[in-house]
Amino acid sequence: MLIYPNINPIAVSLGSIKIHWYGIMYLLGFTLAWLIANYRCKAYKLDWSKDQIGDLIYYAALGLIIGGRVGYMLFYSTSELIHNPLSLVKIWQGGMSFHGGLIGGMLGLYLFAKHYHKSFLQVTDFTAPLIPLGLATGRIGNFINGELWGRPTDIAWGMVFPHVDALPRHPSQLYEFGLEGVFLFLILFTYSRKPRPAGYTTALFLLFYGVFRFSIEFVREPDTQIGYLFHDWLTMGQLLTIPLILLGIFIGWYQKHHAKLS
Repeated sequence: MLIYPNINPIAVSLGSIKIHWYGIMYLLGFTLAWLIANYRCKAYKLDWSKDQIGDLIYYAALGLIIGGRVGYMLFYSTSELIHNPLSLVKIWQGGMSFHGGLIGGMLGLYLFAKHYHKSFLQVTDFTAPLIPLGLATGRIGNFINGELWGRPTDIAWGMVFPHVDALPRHPSQLYEFGLEGVFLFLILFTYSRKPRPAGYTTALFLLFYGVFRFSIEFVREPDTQIGYLFHDWLTMGQLLTIPLILLGIFIGWYQKHHAKLS
């Protein structure tokens, strides 16, 4: 049995200025995305300039942060948003929705594609392999914050989160770090090394992320303010993830009959 190390969520404190690990993890995620994008362009001779990559990260990051926070407050914390609208801007306290971030990020990528006269799927295919390591750093941020813990378990690596209770629980943040982050990155990075039909990399990301997230939700404690949506197993995370799986399947099927190599 493991004990949660109770990490201070504030990395640096300079008087009234506090820098949180959660924010640092997001910055690290965007930095890794920028580095990987530049590496892929150089290694595989892709037709993307450094200015375009910089703008891509900016558009995607802005959409992700706004969409992630708005999505979390709408999907998981509607009551708090109604009673305290200013809670919407308290990103440093945690509380970001992947699904909201995906919607916001996609909007950002759409605006980027329009600005640079690129096809939307060309942009999303290029971006998909950049996302998982950002998800990985975000889950480390969740772990440092001591949030999104798992359900009680008797497995050997069960972790007690003292601020929750005395029960050993699945460290579900670390499961997501491994599956949605590192493993998904390896899948997409390897797959995208060769030219693929437009939309295939995007479809693969949606499908695998959806399957990984849906599976991990079975051992992740549902949000207290929502609980289970159906009996004792369907969570909001699973409900929001089902459309991603279906969309990934649809894009792959549709593009199989219409796409050219990207």
